[in-house]
Amino acid sequence: MKIESLTLSSDAVFAPVAGFSDVGLRSLCARMGAGLTYTEMVSAKGLIYGNEHTEDLLHTTPFEKIKAVQIFGSEPQIMLKAAKGKEFEKFDIIDVNMGCPVKKIVSNGEGSALLKNPALAAEIVRELRRAEKPVTVKFRIGFEKNSRTGVDFARYMQDAGAAAITVHGRTREQFYEGSADWDYIAEVVRAVNIPVIANGDVFSEEDYKKIKAHTGAAGVMIARGALGNPQIFSRITGTPCPFGTVKEIVLEHIAVLASFHSEIYTVNNMKKQVACYCKGLRGGKQLKLETFGARTLKELTDAVKNSEVLEVPAIK
Repeated sequence: MKIESLTLSSDAVFAPVAGFSDVGLRSLCARMGAGLTYTEMVSAKGLIYGNEHTEDLLHTTPFEKIKAVQIFGSEPQIMLKAAKGKEFEKFDIIDVNMGCPVKKIVSNGEGSALLKNPALAAEIVRELRRAEKPVTVKFRIGFEKNSRTGVDFARYMQDAGAAAITVHGRTREQFYEGSADWDYIAEVVRAVNIPVIANGDVFSEEDYKKIKAHTGAAGVMIARGALGNPQIFSRITGTPCPFGTVKEIVLEHIAVLASFHSEIYTVNNMKKQVACYCKGLRGGKQLKLETFGARTLKELTDAVKNSEVLEVPAIK
């Protein structure tokens, strides 16, 4: 798969999942075969005004060979100013979030709200092209529950200069309910000449194969299916998993976070990540309780090390 001059090592990519696509999980996904990784969505204004938490989202590791920073906002000039900042120099792609359904984002005219304002969305893409990096866009198939406007919106993005688009097969009003509409993603694929990445309801290697065959998309974005399960990329791409057990994966996740962040940030962030790793495992509830009660990095790490819950093969 290619995005302008960039050639991805695989067409399976790891999504920008708010609260979860931290540097540790992105690094793991890249090591296991993700051809492209995305940061959590980053506020353009937060970068311009020096919000410390915003900059915390921009750490990367050398394992992320091709990486995208996902930016959100609704003011083209401010977004361009952020994109030209030194914080973005290490990223290969600028991705624009036009799909976030959260009320506080939408009420500011950002995220999914841009589906209702394609002229502004196109202006944002044209302006960001001046940062001299490929600009991609992630959006939903429509805003209202029974409305499908994604085909026209995709054409707007293509005409504005987007190098690729990612289409989540739900509307804004659906949030994450119901099933992703792969039929409509296929319509978008047929409507444009730029690469389309299909997103929605991919939780296994079989799902990956099905969505590719169904939509004809150039790539597949995996979001919730990779939470607590970065090995999904090894299964899809055949990239060897460098870890023998899930416990080893979790300990590496902790170690990467701790190398970039404060102790309290690492501990608090890993609590929800460990909950994902425990999902479906016998005894997982007890480990979640132990990690939720951890106050220090040592307490968190010891809980993971001493637990038998995660002593399962990384690849089954």
